[in-house]
Amino acid sequence: MNHIYKILKSARELWRMYIVIGVLTMLLSLATLLQPLFSGWAIDEMRKGTGASVKYVAILALLIFLLDLFQNVISNFSGYLGDQMSARLHNVLANRYYEKLLSLPQRFFDQELSGKLINRLNRSIAQIASFMQMMSNNFLQFIFSTLFSLVVVAIYSWEVALMLFALYPIYIWMTFRSSGTWQNYQKKKNHHQDIAIGRFTEAIGQVKVVKSFIKEKHELKFFANEVSKVVAINKPQSKFWHIQDFRRRVVLNIIFLFVYMYIFVQGAQGALTPGQVVTLILYAMQIRIPIFTISFLVENTQRAVADSKDYFEIMNENPQIADRPNAKVMKVTDGAINFADVSFSYDNKQPVIKNINLNIQPDTKIALVGESGEGKTTLTNLLLRLYEPEQGIISIDGQDINEVTQESLRDAIGVVFQESALFSGTIKENIAYAKPGATEKQVIAAAKAANAHEFIEKLEKGYAAQIGERGLKLSGGQKQRIAIARALLKDAPILILDEATSSLDSKSEAFVQDALERLMKGRTTIIIAHRLSTIQNVDQIITLRNGQIDEVGTPAKLAKSQGIYAQLLDLQRGKKTESTKKKLQKYDISA
Repeated sequence: MNHIYKILKSARELWRMYIVIGVLTMLLSLATLLQPLFSGWAIDEMRKGTGASVKYVAILALLIFLLDLFQNVISNFSGYLGDQMSARLHNVLANRYYEKLLSLPQRFFDQELSGKLINRLNRSIAQIASFMQMMSNNFLQFIFSTLFSLVVVAIYSWEVALMLFALYPIYIWMTFRSSGTWQNYQKKKNHHQDIAIGRFTEAIGQVKVVKSFIKEKHELKFFANEVSKVVAINKPQSKFWHIQDFRRRVVLNIIFLFVYMYIFVQGAQGALTPGQVVTLILYAMQIRIPIFTISFLVENTQRAVADSKDYFEIMNENPQIADRPNAKVMKVTDGAINFADVSFSYDNKQPVIKNINLNIQPDTKIALVGESGEGKTTLTNLLLRLYEPEQGIISIDGQDINEVTQESLRDAIGVVFQESALFSGTIKENIAYAKPGATEKQVIAAAKAANAHEFIEKLEKGYAAQIGERGLKLSGGQKQRIAIARALLKDAPILILDEATSSLDSKSEAFVQDALERLMKGRTTIIIAHRLSTIQNVDQIITLRNGQIDEVGTPAKLAKSQGIYAQLLDLQRGKKTESTKKKLQKYDISA
């Protein structure tokens, strides 16, 4: 019941619609209640034979017609409102879910497949919306019509009313007794569905890899295997449900046997008039229909409870990284960065970086060099506050980044990733992503500074050209130049470059490198090095070993030492053997 309350509470924004639907449902139930009465009165009047009032029975027939017409109008209008409520609820829940996901830390997404998150969104919200629509369109009418019918039946015969009332606790008890087993089956089905959709999304997102390794059959087999498990679980689940439903219905059949037998015997003994007998039978039938519909209602309720658990699990996630109550807006004037005794681990066990102390002066370029997994990217992630250090303080211009708003912190930092992250849409939209209100003139100026304007102008639609999902219609160099234009338009005082030229050919690299030089001018820049040639002109190189700072110095100074940078230079200058390439790759350095 607590979970159902959560579902109802999640739709509190639409309470006005619930009230309107509830009132309409009550009117509909009252209209349903009157029909058996009018039918019974008509039969008793007709028993008078030639003394019966034709006008009276004609009026009753007309009233039954008007009730039918009224029910037709009200039920469809109420159904229309229920449909609109369901659609609006879907919108509210989807926005709330997306907003919650966007507020969660990077650590959460490191542990989840995007396909699973999408599938949970679709499944959970669809079931909650369906449940609320069922509640408004079916359940309320079921409750009101049943209550009104029982009251009228009790007026005629309290014995019949008591037998009919006994149906509900017996049926509900038998249903909820089997609820746990059914939901366990559903949980297993959801698990395999999430795995299947998660892998499906990954394979589609990396279809080039799938095709290049000729793994279409492998991926299809993986997907089909998980889906077949869902089908396999569905069989015992369905069998269990229908066996339980059969048992419930047998109990109801027996109770209705006693109800009809009692009514018929009372009628035969003259305790009830024929009209009253018909009225009671019609009311019993009215109660019988929704009782047998309980199977549908209960199944949908159980499905909503089982399928919405993932939704509420996400909604109950702790953001972990949140603005403090009195967080200030960061104001960056110089761009000086300081790491003071900073340590961090991803699993709270094995530290990735330990006791990092680092001062980065304003308007300087520094390069991070170290083996893969030594914490180069981790340092930049901590600076962006995508993660929080377990100890130590990171500050910008003397401001602790934990004491300022995340929005103002990230607004002060521009990032160009190793793989350009573009969205489907136009080139203009992708460049202006950094500043949605940017004018066309500003977008073009940024594109020119990024050496992108020339190739954009040659496209059929220019800046209005659609680039496709993740920029698949553009070359690697073109995508990187658009990403650089986006960073230029943001005009942040601090810049992080995850070596944006490492995977480009020499011609594209020249264009991109030229654009990067413009981008770095007048900014504090941190470069994650992937090519030694691109960091020879930095102000300082920081080498990392075993999660700690090993060396700090200018390229010229470190080239003369016996440290990591000097060793990498020797490897770069030497003969390019397979052994050399492997050693360089350990440091994420392109040979």
